[in-house]
Amino acid sequence: MARGSTRPTSRDVAQVAGVSQAAVSLVLGDKWRGRVSETTAERVREAARDLGYRPNLAARNLRLGHTRTVLLVVPALTTEFFAGVYTGAARVAAEHGFGVVLYPSPEGIGPARDPFASAQAALDGVIASSMAADALTAIRGDQLPLVMLDSDPEGSLGAATVNLDIADGVRQVADHLLTLGHRRFLHLAADIPSWTFEVRARELAARVGEFEGTTIRTTRAPISIEGALTAAETALSTPGPRPTALVCDDDKLAAGAYKAARRLGLRIPQDLSITGLDDLALATAIDPELTTVRLDAELFGEHGMRALLAVLDGRTPEEGDIPVELVVRGSTAAPSGS
Repeated sequence: MARGSTRPTSRDVAQVAGVSQAAVSLVLGDKWRGRVSETTAERVREAARDLGYRPNLAARNLRLGHTRTVLLVVPALTTEFFAGVYTGAARVAAEHGFGVVLYPSPEGIGPARDPFASAQAALDGVIASSMAADALTAIRGDQLPLVMLDSDPEGSLGAATVNLDIADGVRQVADHLLTLGHRRFLHLAADIPSWTFEVRARELAARVGEFEGTTIRTTRAPISIEGALTAAETALSTPGPRPTALVCDDDKLAAGAYKAARRLGLRIPQDLSITGLDDLALATAIDPELTTVRLDAELFGEHGMRALLAVLDGRTPEEGDIPVELVVRGSTAAPSGS
């Protein structure tokens, strides 16, 4: 590092790494692939870390005409899931000199006001959850480089889509319950018109329908504990054979279903098995702990940000859904009498 400098420069990094300033610029601007070796790139990154070097983004942005700012549009932050998505996206963004502005749609879904005087002037790109897709038109986010999360790849607004393998998660839930011997199912579905919830309903009905003697009913509820309590209590009180397994679209719905079951004097899991989806902190705070599908929110955010960086760089984003995992806990068991 130059002794007279108050802060390290790219020249200092180049000297320590034994490379040219041009190579430093390529590596720290994430433009090095195919131009310098992986070994050289790592040497530059290590030198920058050791020196505490931070590129002058303001000067670079003036040259490039970019703000290096990304908007993450999500539903209202009613669970920690989207906080995890933000954490993952921001981590990858920081590695590439980008910042992430989190913008929760005020009503959870639907239109939202433009958070900037001109989104196109202030942003390089947008990452948006399909649950908040209606907000994109209002903020003109659909006119920017866009990556959609939890979105139908066949009809996505974005240049790329990044999805968790929700369909496989639902199949894992169904197979677990079917193997335990359950044949009468109730699906407590989120009352939100979103692709991700359509997938859950479709896959559950298809998987359960493959087995003879099975039945499945669906009741809808807003994603809130009180809304789920009301819907589940009504559905479980309907005359006729009571379901032995209740499959919920997310963990908050499952928590409401727990309250409904206890109001009706039903034991979990002896009288009623309940499953969720998300694996929020809530899943281990209720008793018995909830069988649910673990979704890696931070990894989801990381993939979303990497996809947007690829779009901005003119590369093809990595394909393939992110795997999910069924976590079996105390809320599921074989139905009584089986």
